[in-house]
Amino acid sequence: MTDAVDEVLARVRGEVAARADRLWDMARMLHSDPEYAFEEHRAAALLCGELEWAGFKVQRDVAGLPTAFTARSGTRPRPAVALMLEYDALPGLGHACGHNLIAAAGLGAALAARAVLDRDAGTVWAVGTPAEEGGGGKVAETDAGVFDDLDAALMFHPGVHSWQWAPLTAQAQYRVGFHGRSAHPTGNPTEGIDALAALIQLFNTLAVIGRRLPKGSHVQGIVTDGGRATNIVPEYAEGLFGLRSVTTAALEDLAGELLTCAQGVARATGTTVTVERATPRYEHFRNSTVLSARFARHLAATGISVTPPEPGVYLGSSDVGNVSGRVPAIHPFVAIMEEDGSDHTPEFAVAAGSERGRQVMLAAAEALACTAVEVLLRPELRDEAWEHHDRATVRS
Repeated sequence: MTDAVDEVLARVRGEVAARADRLWDMARMLHSDPEYAFEEHRAAALLCGELEWAGFKVQRDVAGLPTAFTARSGTRPRPAVALMLEYDALPGLGHACGHNLIAAAGLGAALAARAVLDRDAGTVWAVGTPAEEGGGGKVAETDAGVFDDLDAALMFHPGVHSWQWAPLTAQAQYRVGFHGRSAHPTGNPTEGIDALAALIQLFNTLAVIGRRLPKGSHVQGIVTDGGRATNIVPEYAEGLFGLRSVTTAALEDLAGELLTCAQGVARATGTTVTVERATPRYEHFRNSTVLSARFARHLAATGISVTPPEPGVYLGSSDVGNVSGRVPAIHPFVAIMEEDGSDHTPEFAVAAGSERGRQVMLAAAEALACTAVEVLLRPELRDEAWEHHDRATVRS
């Protein structure tokens, strides 16, 4: 039996279709003009202008970030649902992660949902989230409380898989600096304390630890300062280490191991060491199975099917994990190229501007809009999503 909500949902497809050309124009403009972390000024202005023209109340400079924004439409503050828009690109590769499609789909979903809903049905948010590729705009926004008064936060991500939810690990980078004493390696070698040797020993120690880490956890490091000349014992050496783990708690444990190893190496080599987190921490993603199942059903109506992810496969990390710790969230992947490809490649950047990319973006916009409408109009769905979220958050 068709209920009143189903009648509203039936109108979403027409609203997305009516905006299809404009949404694709937006995606292509972003694609042709890539901007990088926290520098997405033209992208943010373009999206804010579109939302303001549609009657949304736009707030810029959110969470102290010049390229972050929120846009709201509705007369009741709750219930409320957010569509998350990403729009940063990759240096040298442009939109090789397809954020131009994420922004256009989120924009289309917000506009379509607003068009089919009564203004007193709740509030539709579009949240502009800069610097996902490096810097973590969503981390700053989450810490600033942007997502605190919402009932769901929704987005999709183009990829090489069509998966109902994203297996995304927790991630952070740490800077490790060893301090020694300079000397001439021939003239007075016994006076030197080689900081670079200490750093190399840390790499070797972490390689041993790496062999016993569980699947989904790893440490990857690079040397960022190895000395100044071959005829000077390095008094300072520095490395940057990227840590990932399946859960945020496991990431904290891994960071503790890094600190223990660095301190042990310092004692063994006569150096001193500093360890500091160099980037915001991305938490692991907690999928709202309740809402991702709704998205999957609505996406199937467009002719695209998504499946659960392949067990044991992890696709990196994202600051959406921090959002998912505060509010029920979804982050499905929808393929815009075949599984033998990869994002963060020139080929993926081409796919993000292709006809397949266009069709996926429009299908995702429709499914996101329908999911948002259900969140606002079905209180039983909100309750179920929150109950699942609260249980999952306690377990993690």
